[in-house]
Amino acid sequence: MRGLKKKRRIQIIAVASVALLVATGLIGYALRDGINYFYSPTQVAENPPDAAETFRIGGLVMEDSIVTGEGFAFSFTVTDGNAEIPVAYIGDEPRPDLFEEGQGTVATGNYVNNVFQAHTIFAKHDETYMPVEVIDALKAQGVYQDPDA
Repeated sequence: MRGLKKKRRIQIIAVASVALLVATGLIGYALRDGINYFYSPTQVAENPPDAAETFRIGGLVMEDSIVTGEGFAFSFTVTDGNAEIPVAYIGDEPRPDLFEEGQGTVATGNYVNNVFQAHTIFAKHDETYMPVEVIDALKAQGVYQDPDA
């Protein structure tokens, strides 16, 4: 009787462990396309990601770098003070109202032929906002200036 209870407990633990592993695997599989890594311009310049990899890049929009194209298309250069990466917006939304030179931005897309092709552009929410990832990247390069200082 005692051996049967012990055997039953081991079976339950084994089944629960397998179920947990399967559930974890399924969650990871479902999220694989929804996870976008963040890179600074320096990281992209030093180790360019594969053209098929969708990721986010963030930094400051360089002065005098915004060039308006046809329709919603435009291009600009993003920098973290150390490296500069050209960005071409290929999305179907108008440029954000608060998107401007010298301000922080984060773009989502792919790095193809040394140009980041963005399908989504995020700009600041107000005059003082800067994305946390951009602040961290600028601090890592030693060029971040606190707007409150």
